Amino acid sequence: MDKNIETIGKKRRRNNDASTTDSNLIPLCVDLDGTLLKTDTLVESFLLHVKSQPLKIFKYLYWILQGKSYFKQNIADRVDLEIETLPYNKKFVDYLTDERRKGRPLILATASNQKIALQTEAHFKLFDDVLASDTSINLKGQSKLNAIVKRFGDFGFDYAGNSKQDLIIWAHARNAIIVNPSMGVKNGVKKLSNVAHIFDERPKMFKTVLNGIRARQWPKNILLFVPLIVSQKFLDPRLLFDSVIAFCCFCLCASSLYIINDLLDLTADRMHPTKCLRPFAAGDLSIISGVVIAIFLLSAAIIGTLFLPPSFLYFLGFYGICSFFYSITLKNLAIIDVLILSGLYTLRILAGGIATSIPISFWLLSFSMFIFFSLAILKRYTELLPMSDKGKIQKIAGRGYWTNDIETLRILGISSGYLSVLVMALYINSDQVTVLYKHPSVLWVLCPLLLFWISRIWLLAGRGQMDDDPVLFAIQDVVSLVVGILTLIVVLSAI
Repeated sequence: MDKNIETIGKKRRRNNDASTTDSNLIPLCVDLDGTLLKTDTLVESFLLHVKSQPLKIFKYLYWILQGKSYFKQNIADRVDLEIETLPYNKKFVDYLTDERRKGRPLILATASNQKIALQTEAHFKLFDDVLASDTSINLKGQSKLNAIVKRFGDFGFDYAGNSKQDLIIWAHARNAIIVNPSMGVKNGVKKLSNVAHIFDERPKMFKTVLNGIRARQWPKNILLFVPLIVSQKFLDPRLLFDSVIAFCCFCLCASSLYIINDLLDLTADRMHPTKCLRPFAAGDLSIISGVVIAIFLLSAAIIGTLFLPPSFLYFLGFYGICSFFYSITLKNLAIIDVLILSGLYTLRILAGGIATSIPISFWLLSFSMFIFFSLAILKRYTELLPMSDKGKIQKIAGRGYWTNDIETLRILGISSGYLSVLVMALYINSDQVTVLYKHPSVLWVLCPLLLFWISRIWLLAGRGQMDDDPVLFAIQDVVSLVVGILTLIVVLSAI
């Protein structure tokens, strides 16, 4: 911390007698980004503009070279930020509402552009006035302090903020209110000013990061072990090591893509009843931290491919490209979206074969195509089912389906699932099965097991008892796990 700021804070505090002043008459100046809101409005606006015009990179560089206030103004002019959907610090807003009710003057003092600041003021209806950046002035740090002191004088105001740039303002404030501060900021403020309130609503960081990278989705990548299992080479330590590395690469790559998807879908997720709880949508993780984590994970995945055959990197890259384009556009196209989803599952099996140099049979590819197409349609079916129950025929926002498509999807999904059972039966009856199994007739038990499982998950889906991700449901469902164990026993008995 700047020693001059600390000296000013100590000296001015000695001369201040706050007890003689009615607290309700002292204006409270409130920062916006990270304080009132959990997010940064400039970053939010910039992300929206990049999403709509990704090829304007040279224009962005020109705006930045003209100064930060100029950059903020141009972004604000071209983006209509939906303030009402942005995450805010609820306990702090409740505190401001209570202070407002007591008649205390509240001033929104922010480095955000005036347009965004005025939209915020209109939405919350808490503030008496607004101080914000414009084309010529970036109201941050010393500039914000000058504007506040010019209006209220030294120690004529309280200040609520969250960042290191606010330290100079707290040094001239009567009382400090801190919102979601870092440990360094918290300690610094205590040396400069009287801390009246500390608001901290942040969840535990480790758990939040795990949710942000969607670690719960990693079990899907167990599919990379399928070639090793069906070829009965799972006891080979070298091949097992290669499969583990391939699994880790896909987990890291998938997590980076989940983050990118969440960042691109922030507005839509915030209006969704459950997706609004995702860390980036809820403001528990910042957009900047998301970009950093995504780059780190993707870099680690690429480094991991150095231990595997060179062609594995091509499969991983193809998976990443398909996932990215699915996130930004292909998921809005009916049927194509489920084809891409099912293809991404099958691609994992192919990548597992590439990592271990185990050839993938026609039978395994055929079975994968039908079973994963059924599961992909099931995922979309469970998303549409709550909306179709409303009885009104309408197009689903962000998807290529209408509410009355639900029965068609059900027919397609169940049919595809049963076709996978047929492929399994044909494989068991083929000559190729005798190459791997001494007792191939035992494998016939797999058909009724698979038939039962497919019928059951579609029955549960029709009742509204299925999560929107059937693969994750299967991993957590007791009956599905029992079916999986029985399947393993049957396969081992046939060897």
